[in-house]
Amino acid sequence: MDPVDLQLGNKNLWSCLVRLLSKDPEWLNAKMKFFLPNTDVDSRNETLDPEQRVILQLNKLHVQGSATWQSFIHCVCMQLEVPLELEVLLLSTFGCDDGFTSQLGAEGKSLPESQLHQGLKRPHQSCGSSPCRKRCRKQQLELAKKYLQLLRTSAQQRYGSRIPGSGQPHTFHQVYVPPILRRATASLDTQEGAIMGDLKVEDGTDVSISDLFNTRVNKGPRVTVLLGKSGMGKTTLAHRLCQKWAEGHLDYFQALFLFEFRQLNLITRFLTPSQLLFDLYLSPELDPDAVFQYLEKNADQVLLIFDGLDEALQPTGPDGPGSVLTLFSRLCHGTLLPGCRVMATSRPGKLPACLPAEAAMVYMLGFDGPRVEEYVNHFFSAQPSREGALAELQTNGRLRSLCAVPALCQVACLCLHHLLPDHAPGQSVALLPTMTQLYMQMVLALSPRGHLPTTSLLDLGELALRGLETGKVIFYAKDIAPPLIAFGATHSLLTSFCVRTGPGHQQTGYAFTHVSLQEFLAALYLMASPKVDKDTLTQHVTLHSRWVQRTKARLNLSDHLPTFLAGLASCTCRPFLSHLAQGNEDCIDTKQAAVVQVLKKLATRKLTGPKVVELCHCVNETQEPELASLTAQNLPYQLPFHNFPLTCTDLATLTNILEHREAPIHLDFDGCPLEPHCPEALVGCGQIENLSFKSRKCGDAFAEALSRSLPTMGRLQMLGLAGSKITARGISHLVKALPLCPQLEEVSFRDNQLSDQVVLNIVEVLPHLPRLRKLDLSGNSVCVSTLLCMARVAVTCPTVRMLQARKADLIFLLSPPTETTAELQRAPDLQESDGQRKGAQSRSLTLRLQKCQLQVHDAETLIALLQEGPHLEEVDLSGNQLEDEGCRLMAEAASQLHIARKLDLSDNGLSLAGVPCVLRAVSACWTLAELRISLQHKTVVFMFAQEPQEQEGPQERAAFLDSLTLQMHSELPLSSRRIRLTHCGLQAKHLEQLCKALGGSCHLGHLHLDFSGNALGDEGATRLAQLLPGLGALQSLNLSENGLSLDAVLGLARCFSTLQWLFHLDISFESQHILLRGDKTGRDIWATGSSPDFPAGAEFLGFHRRCIPRSLRLSECPLEPPSLTHLCATLKECPGPLELQLSCEFLSDQSLKTLLDCLPRLPQLSLLQLSQTGLSPKSPFLLANTLSLCPRVKKVDLRSLHHATLHFRSNEEQEGVCCGRFTGCSLSQEHVESLCRLLSKCKDLSQVDLSANLLGDSGLRCLLECLPQVPISGLLDLSHNSFSQESALYLVETLPSCPRVREATVNLGSEQSFRIHFSKEDQARKTLRLSECSFQPEHVSRLATGLSQSQQLTELTLTQCCLDQEQLAILLSLVGRPAGLFILRVQERWADRAGILSLLEVCAQASGSVTEISVSKTQQQLCVQLEFPRREENPEAVALRLAHCDLGTHHSLLVGQLMETCARLQQLSFSQVNLCEDNDASSLLLQNLLLSLSELKTFRLTSSCVNTEGLAHLASGLGHCHHLEELDLSNNQFDEEGTKVLMRALEGKWMLKRLDLSHLLLNSSALTLLTHGLSHMTRLQSLRLNRNSIGDVGCCHLSEALRAATSLEELDLSHNQIGDAGVQHLATILPGLPELRKIDLSVNSISPAGGMQLAESLVLCRHLQELMLGCNALGDPTALGLARELPQHLRVLHLPFSHLGPGGALSLTQALDGSPHLEEISLAENNLAGGVLRFCKELPLLRQIDLVSCKIDNQTIKLLTSSFTRCPALEVILLSWNLLGDEAAAELAQVLPQMGRLKRVDLEKNQITAFGAWLLAEGLAQGSSIQVIRLWNNPIPCDTAQRLKSQEPRLDFAFFDNKPQAPWGT
Repeated sequence: MDPVDLQLGNKNLWSCLVRLLSKDPEWLNAKMKFFLPNTDVDSRNETLDPEQRVILQLNKLHVQGSATWQSFIHCVCMQLEVPLELEVLLLSTFGCDDGFTSQLGAEGKSLPESQLHQGLKRPHQSCGSSPCRKRCRKQQLELAKKYLQLLRTSAQQRYGSRIPGSGQPHTFHQVYVPPILRRATASLDTQEGAIMGDLKVEDGTDVSISDLFNTRVNKGPRVTVLLGKSGMGKTTLAHRLCQKWAEGHLDYFQALFLFEFRQLNLITRFLTPSQLLFDLYLSPELDPDAVFQYLEKNADQVLLIFDGLDEALQPTGPDGPGSVLTLFSRLCHGTLLPGCRVMATSRPGKLPACLPAEAAMVYMLGFDGPRVEEYVNHFFSAQPSREGALAELQTNGRLRSLCAVPALCQVACLCLHHLLPDHAPGQSVALLPTMTQLYMQMVLALSPRGHLPTTSLLDLGELALRGLETGKVIFYAKDIAPPLIAFGATHSLLTSFCVRTGPGHQQTGYAFTHVSLQEFLAALYLMASPKVDKDTLTQHVTLHSRWVQRTKARLNLSDHLPTFLAGLASCTCRPFLSHLAQGNEDCIDTKQAAVVQVLKKLATRKLTGPKVVELCHCVNETQEPELASLTAQNLPYQLPFHNFPLTCTDLATLTNILEHREAPIHLDFDGCPLEPHCPEALVGCGQIENLSFKSRKCGDAFAEALSRSLPTMGRLQMLGLAGSKITARGISHLVKALPLCPQLEEVSFRDNQLSDQVVLNIVEVLPHLPRLRKLDLSGNSVCVSTLLCMARVAVTCPTVRMLQARKADLIFLLSPPTETTAELQRAPDLQESDGQRKGAQSRSLTLRLQKCQLQVHDAETLIALLQEGPHLEEVDLSGNQLEDEGCRLMAEAASQLHIARKLDLSDNGLSLAGVPCVLRAVSACWTLAELRISLQHKTVVFMFAQEPQEQEGPQERAAFLDSLTLQMHSELPLSSRRIRLTHCGLQAKHLEQLCKALGGSCHLGHLHLDFSGNALGDEGATRLAQLLPGLGALQSLNLSENGLSLDAVLGLARCFSTLQWLFHLDISFESQHILLRGDKTGRDIWATGSSPDFPAGAEFLGFHRRCIPRSLRLSECPLEPPSLTHLCATLKECPGPLELQLSCEFLSDQSLKTLLDCLPRLPQLSLLQLSQTGLSPKSPFLLANTLSLCPRVKKVDLRSLHHATLHFRSNEEQEGVCCGRFTGCSLSQEHVESLCRLLSKCKDLSQVDLSANLLGDSGLRCLLECLPQVPISGLLDLSHNSFSQESALYLVETLPSCPRVREATVNLGSEQSFRIHFSKEDQARKTLRLSECSFQPEHVSRLATGLSQSQQLTELTLTQCCLDQEQLAILLSLVGRPAGLFILRVQERWADRAGILSLLEVCAQASGSVTEISVSKTQQQLCVQLEFPRREENPEAVALRLAHCDLGTHHSLLVGQLMETCARLQQLSFSQVNLCEDNDASSLLLQNLLLSLSELKTFRLTSSCVNTEGLAHLASGLGHCHHLEELDLSNNQFDEEGTKVLMRALEGKWMLKRLDLSHLLLNSSALTLLTHGLSHMTRLQSLRLNRNSIGDVGCCHLSEALRAATSLEELDLSHNQIGDAGVQHLATILPGLPELRKIDLSVNSISPAGGMQLAESLVLCRHLQELMLGCNALGDPTALGLARELPQHLRVLHLPFSHLGPGGALSLTQALDGSPHLEEISLAENNLAGGVLRFCKELPLLRQIDLVSCKIDNQTIKLLTSSFTRCPALEVILLSWNLLGDEAAAELAQVLPQMGRLKRVDLEKNQITAFGAWLLAEGLAQGSSIQVIRLWNNPIPCDTAQRLKSQEPRLDFAFFDNKPQAPWGT
């Protein structure tokens, strides 16, 4: 009996099992393949009957062990129709470990040799240990032939009954459709193991399986790497190759071996090639060494396939990568089995470094549409559901895009087969919207009975997750429970195979059908298992970059795990997950929400391109519109995808996400391998604005697919397709599609190697793209004829504005017209005609054809073409081969081509002989502005000026320029021309021919010539000087770097007498810089900028030409006496005035003396300057002597012995004062006497400046002793000479001996100033100011002695001289004089802190009588005036007054001293003092002091703090001052009671002449007291009551009180709101004030009615001089009233903001015309628009006119400026905030030179442009004395303003008023 029966012990059960399996032998064969993958089930069992065959197969299964047998029994019960009774017996008997005996269990651990491979016997020894046997060649061949036959037979047995692949075959018809294979064109970096550059896949060159190995040529790469993403069918293709070889198709290879790295990774020991081939694949029956030797000899016919190279990138143990990778590397590099072919499959990413650089790269791109259809047709072959499946795919684009992945295509077909019978057409596909749901339906479809065991599925998911986390893809029986193996086999979820790790060591391994299935099951477990919490789940929701890094970590196998998790978060998957979770819906909801939340966070982050694609896949799987919208909106505006593969599915997913985006997006695909049909995924994507592809992959098929997509992208503006292999066929599709995209603005076809005709075809599309702005065709080499054809297109196409071609660059730039949408929709022919008409009128074209190999005949063609075209902005033909003739032709045509800016003919082979031809050719071109020719630098550039009719600007400005042009003389040129012939090798012999050629250019404009950098030499300079008169008036001539000698350079000075246009000759001898220039015009202001070109010269505005001096600047030249003599002799005939500026490193005394001796022979010399020239210490004396030897010298300025300037009088000027400045010359005491002796020879010295020298105290003493001999009548400046207090004291002591000194100022602090002012006559009164002298106590007595001796010193100011109160008291007590007045002002920091008592105590110590005391705490100043001799008062009278003082002992003594010292005090002033700080002691002291001041005439208390009690004391004291003539209490804030007290003190002050109560609040009671007092002040001359809130009623009372003030001269009632009622009362008394000279009624709310009454009254004020009525609504009636009869002596008239109109202003102007006394007039802020202010008669004294904000425009200003010329004393003109433009500036510029005393013109906030400012600068240059012209806030650019200010510093563009200082010597 069979031993199995004995083991079972139950014959009936065994027989039942055999009969059951005999009914389905195919199923049993399939299970044998699954459980015993390496066993042949058919080779030796064909003769047996079915039951014997089943018994034999069951025996083989049983001996494998209990795990295999149990799994097999579970499969029988789950998949076959087993009766219930039999199923129970089978599971109870065989489904557990008890069903096996220990013997069989032990036998299953090691398989017998005969069962390793049926029919093939392996030797007992390892091939590595076989002894080497010597065999003859014939025997070796026989053994090899047997092995090769054995190898092929094994492959036939393995692949004979099924389609190759790693997956378990299913019951449907198996098919194989090859995916798209493309060769990549990238090289490998063997050190980094990465693909260098972009991985570019060729398009249009599909690779068949047979073409993977080019066996016809032995030189090709022997290593092929097959790259493809997961699911593309790499493993299937590897097995397909094995099947093809087994079938005899790959007959070139004698042997083929297939290895999987997932199995090879398990081997850690070192392997030899023979061990790899024989131990791990198939061993020979005999002598493996002989077989291996044969394989080595024929290695070129051996193919080794390694599947899953990407899985070998990580180590498999702690010792690093296994030896298999080393073996693989040696095989690839040919060190082992040299010549063999190696193919490896891998996912794309970073490949290992073991691959050779020359390895061929083949990319698997999956399925396109036809392949998907083919696969479906074969899958559903001969089935009724085939048509339904095809229809479903056609209607669902999303599913169709998923089927681009072959693995997903197979899954989709399986799902459709399962769904189609039970669903209506179109509904089944609705269940397959995502990849996750596709897999979910697959799992359901693979369930044999539609039943889904949740526990087994979750257990399998747990196994899958554990494998992903540990990087494990192979499992053994010990890893999986037998029921789980049966479940996997039943549902085709697991596959099995034999794992060999060595000779005799093999076991069955299990793996999931595909890695993506393992990921899906792991995702199911994470989502549905209660063992997984939310945090663990979210850790797996990550985005993996597709740039795989080769590190020590295991390769990430979970590519699709986040995608599946996202898909399972969809609401559609919730029922399925709830079923798996056994109804735990809360847990499912929580996990789904967690996944969505993680994706939302990722959507807001900045991600790389690969992660963006992964995110889009995840979001698309969730089917959440809100999440899709969030993701789409957070995508960047510029979205780049660089250097990673993208499939059609990726792009379709991206498109789906973009549908939720509102804003446009730019997509850039650079170096990304794309499938040819990828553009089809972008159909209808309206969010794409820019689309760019750069890849060698893109070919005709790609272009065809793209052409179908482009018209559907409604917002597409930029299309880029660069670096592709598109041919004419592909371009033809795009050319047809481009007109369907009218919104395109930029198209780029760079670097596509397009032919000439293809490029022309593209260019023909230009007229059909109305909005196109740029067409880039660079990198597509075209011939010259094609280039000229494109130039014709640029000329004829109305929208082209630039064609740029340079070597490989070829770019069209266009300016689309601004048509409306309706215009764009018109007929194309109408659009074209309209566009051409508009283009002909306004278009300008730039044409740049650089380095295009153009020749002379091409230039002729181009000229003929351009003459028919539009105006040209620029033509650049540089770098061609035009030579002399071509350059001449282009130069002649320049005037006909209307070139607006530039013509560039550089680097075209122009020779020296051709230069005159070019010059003659352009001589008649009126628009030429500049010609630059440099043969050395190969430069030939023509610059043109814009023609007048082409200038753009406002009509008003054009009209203004036209009006200016009418004033020009017809012979004056409009523009200047520059011709630069530099570095051309010009010699003297070439000059005559050049000058003849230049003769025609001289009459066209101001010519600037530049001959620098040539070889003219002395002969050329001489010859050129002879030829220059024939060239007419030049603007400049540059002769730099021409090798001229010193004699030739000096000889150029003769040109001053022969060339009338020459005004400036600049020479730098060493650097050979030589420039001859004409008169500097306004154009030169803009020479360095880009401002508009203004007319040259100023004569056209009517400016009178002033006498412009000629100048010679000679620097870097050895100035020896002979050279200076020669130079002066040459300059003797030069017309004047002449300015001579010399500069050298050092000028000897002899040279300086020679130069100074020549001065009398140069009467035309106006300036001699020695700048940056070293001078000897004797030079100050030589120059000082010149003041007396040369009467024409008026100023000598020597600074630091390096800068000397001599200013000369003109011959017309009479002899007058002169100035000498010798600063920084190291002058000391020893030089003083000699210098003074020389200066004493001068007749009159207005100023002498000896500052910054080394005089010191001794030098000053010596100088002061010599001063009486020096005739100084002005200023002596001795600042910065290291003076000490000794010098200040000596100055005080010396003043009596210097009768002509009128003032001296000394500052010994940081300022270090020491200035003495003289007068021509002796001065009886002298002033001395000493600052920061730091006097010590011992200096005080000496100072007092000096002051006592200097009787003429009447005023001394001591500022911050460190005198405290005690020292000041000592000084006052020591100063004594016989008679006279002496004023002492002291400014010290303690003055603002000292109290009134202490200050008066200091004054009490004075030795003379104090007549004035003034205290200002803001100024920190105490001023005391003393009178000598002091008059002693009667002691009894003093004692009597003291008896009435209620003071303490100390204060009584102080009052006593003050009564003696201040008995004759006439003026007492306090400002910003505080009388409240010492408990009213100060005010009480003042009260008692005032009681004793019988002669006090002036009392001032302003801006001070006094309380009511203190005011009472003051009022009491003032009440006894009966001789008071002036009382000033202004700017105080007294309370009401205090004010009343003061007003009462005014009673009895009938002698008061001046009263100032401004800013005091006068209520009715206080005003009553005031008016009562005023009624008795008959001598009152000045009354100031501004800002006192008087009002109309108060004004009525005040007017009555003033009737008695018949001596009143000044009345100030401004800011009191007196109104018309108050003015009416005031007007009645004004005629009774005959002495009234000044009245101020500003800001008083006076209307025209009140103004008219006031005007009638003011007419009777015959002596009125100042009238101020501003800020009242007076109107024209008041102005007319005033104008009838203005006072004859009127000096000031202020009527700002008085509501005057043009009529009123005109009447006033007429009334003031010719006024002999008028000095100031203000009509600011009145509306003078349209009015004409004009003075016909002279106003001799008018100093200021204020017309701010009067709406004065350009029409009014002309007559106004003519009026200015009739005001010879005018100093200030205020015209800011008006409407003045450039015309007004022109008018002002004309009159500026005529106004000798004008100092300031204010033109702020007007409409003056840069042109107007330039005109003003021209006016200032005519000799005006103006100090500043304010131009803030005019429309002048900042850079232009800066250039103007640098040329003319008196133009001020700043907000603050920065007045320039007057120059020294004025």
